[in-house]
Amino acid sequence: MPKPELIEQLAETFAEKVPFNKLLGLTFTELDREVCVVKFHNKPDLVGNYIQGILHGGVIASAIDVAGGTMAALGLMQKNPESHPEELLDKLSRLGTIDLRIDYVRPGRGEWFETSARILRVGNKVAVVRMELHNESNTLIALGTGTYLVG
Repeated sequence: MPKPELIEQLAETFAEKVPFNKLLGLTFTELDREVCVVKFHNKPDLVGNYIQGILHGGVIASAIDVAGGTMAALGLMQKNPESHPEELLDKLSRLGTIDLRIDYVRPGRGEWFETSARILRVGNKVAVVRMELHNESNTLIALGTGTYLVG
């Protein structure tokens, strides 16, 4: 398992260093070997259907992708626990989304939303992650499956 300070740095990097993620207001509430949880509040700038106040589908996809990508990065770190920090950083710098499938189950209504991600598989080159987005009432809004380049 990666050191706690590396995990904390990973979450900070995804939340604070990526301008678009900051714009969305993404915050990490949990990140460990089992799950990544990202939370954000609904705000007028994130609405796609202004008449009904429904969250934009692109915002949903982005939040799901951030949680999935973070979990894939953590999977890479778990798979290479003995890697030198520079080598690990080099691999993490090349991490990217290969494929992302989103199933929009319900309209994005709510005050705040939470995306959770769990690793399905981490290989030498690719990680596969399953994600879910719920609102504050724990209503399932969307599901996602992401394939990420990790090697």
